[in-house]
Amino acid sequence: MLRHFGPSGWWPGDSEFEVAVGAILTQNTAWSNVEKAIANLKKAKLMRPKRIVECETSHLEEAVHPSGYFRVKAKRLRAFCEFLVARHQGSMKRLAKIPLAELRPTLLSVHGIGPETADDILLYACHKPVFVVDTYTRRILSRHGLTDSKIGYESLRAIFETHLDPQVETFKEYHGLLVLTGNQFCRRRPRCDQCPLRPTLKKGQPNLE
Repeated sequence: MLRHFGPSGWWPGDSEFEVAVGAILTQNTAWSNVEKAIANLKKAKLMRPKRIVECETSHLEEAVHPSGYFRVKAKRLRAFCEFLVARHQGSMKRLAKIPLAELRPTLLSVHGIGPETADDILLYACHKPVFVVDTYTRRILSRHGLTDSKIGYESLRAIFETHLDPQVETFKEYHGLLVLTGNQFCRRRPRCDQCPLRPTLKKGQPNLE
């Protein structure tokens, strides 16, 4: 994947807070829609935790509308910002100083933040050595016969964290390359003949095309 794509540059964002916002808004939607929502938030001068907390619900919903499920996502985004302001003075740097063992369950207790979103925030915004498991990761590994398609989130995350050195940049790059491969090749209708992972398919594995 690295030979094919080069460095992934994932996760895009101008600040740790923007990365966290993107992690919340990207649930169940394409990244292109998230980019539109983030552009709206910036235009409305809402790309700060306190401003999102104080913003009228209708204005926040309007801004995040392109990301889909806008009422749900506005509520989740506000909940995260309320947590960040109340507990950490709105500072992502203060948040990131909390040890991983304490920070992950704390994030999971915030309304609307599940394991994948929490790990996105931990890895890309707080720079903690946590591997992110997403749909692309699960699909690519299962199609190559490396894991069962129904493997649980924590079990799949443990595979990566057990077999890789716990380095933040390694986890970021590996996940970023999986995102690019999944987005461009390992789709629901896969493009196996062009995929950089095609040579790794073994004889006897199912035809994915």
